[in-house]
Amino acid sequence: MPVRKKAPEDLTAKKALALEVIDRLKKEYPDAGCTLDYDHAWQLLVSVRLAAQCTDARVNIVVEDLFAKYPNVAALAAAEPEDIEAIVKPCGLGHSKARDISACMRVLRDKYGCQVPTTFEELLALPGVGRKSANLIMGDVFGKPAIVTDTHCIRLCNKIGLVDGIKEPQKVEMALWKIVPPEEGSDLCHRFVMHGRAVCNARKPECEKCCLKDICRFARETAGQSAEL
Repeated sequence: MPVRKKAPEDLTAKKALALEVIDRLKKEYPDAGCTLDYDHAWQLLVSVRLAAQCTDARVNIVVEDLFAKYPNVAALAAAEPEDIEAIVKPCGLGHSKARDISACMRVLRDKYGCQVPTTFEELLALPGVGRKSANLIMGDVFGKPAIVTDTHCIRLCNKIGLVDGIKEPQKVEMALWKIVPPEEGSDLCHRFVMHGRAVCNARKPECEKCCLKDICRFARETAGQSAEL
């Protein structure tokens, strides 16, 4: 029996939905941007590693002391992981984060002349750097197309209906690349974070005041369930 080829996925409706979501969130949050404070690319690399299972607000406080003591890549690369850990411990997972930061800064010093590499593949090869971090650097620092699939992005994309029951970050990223214009990806993900914190929170989404309520799958389904009661 011949193998039946899988029909090409029709993304027309999802592309249209994505454009509408982009347009509305732009109006709601005109100033999209990273909520981690940094002046240099290497600082963002450090901060995004510390932000794993920690709030950006706490990271921003902790790195003030870290960057004051180690003001550049060379200084942080020369530091012992134990000394880094003593400062970043309030962010949680201090041992592993300090180890990764130390190793990453030493690679930047020894291989890249204390500069952050500019390609996605090189960023991804750095110690402690995953796809989310690499995309953040590509989008925010280098202005290249990027999609940062953090927990807010994954949750909102599933609720809205941009993806269907996909929870793995890389799979969500790949699905969004198919429907989101490349130049919009980075800012859209920042706006997902803002909207996820302000309105569509995980425990109790405030659908009644959401700018997406009439096009969001979750809001429609919730409204339908309420109407049946």
